[in-house]
Amino acid sequence: MLSPNDVKIVLEAALLAAQEPLPISELRKMFDEEIDAETLRKLLEELRDSWEGRGVELMATASGWRFQTRTSLQKFLERIHPDRAPRYSRAVLETLAIIAYRQPVTRGDIEDVRGVSVSTEVIRRLEERSWIEVIGHKEVPGRPALYATTKTFLDDLGLRSLQELPPLEDIAKTLDLTQIPTPTPQPAPDEPAETAQTSAV
Repeated sequence: MLSPNDVKIVLEAALLAAQEPLPISELRKMFDEEIDAETLRKLLEELRDSWEGRGVELMATASGWRFQTRTSLQKFLERIHPDRAPRYSRAVLETLAIIAYRQPVTRGDIEDVRGVSVSTEVIRRLEERSWIEVIGHKEVPGRPALYATTKTFLDDLGLRSLQELPPLEDIAKTLDLTQIPTPTPQPAPDEPAETAQTSAV
């Protein structure tokens, strides 16, 4: 039987080698599922604490756990990896904000909030980034598609759930989205909307 420290070493190796976030259910397979999910979660939290103050941090996202470079160091890394993150138009960011706040929504719902039509290109860019997806159809004439954000959207922002997104008012002020009414308690998008630039970490 592995000691807790040995388990953390295995977890560390697996997460450093992984290309994508790993959920606890996947991590348990390395131990023939002999270690329960709660124990693994506690060991992951201890591992995260042990990396505190270093250039890389262990994060829990919607899809699982992963190591990533600290955001505060990004400006240094960009000097040797100068590839710029894609920039998004105001229309793309406003559409993403509305979907994140009010999901699930139809294209018509988005147009009602924005006051202008939503181009196919805007929806396509968000789908290509895997930030939104069709989760069903509204039972009205024409059965329009219902859009919602994805786990990839949360992963790219380093979040575990929509509840971790900043308050609607913060994003509305930044984008001057004065026409967006305060919705029922639903979360809002994070840094991409504030900076008009995003990057997967």
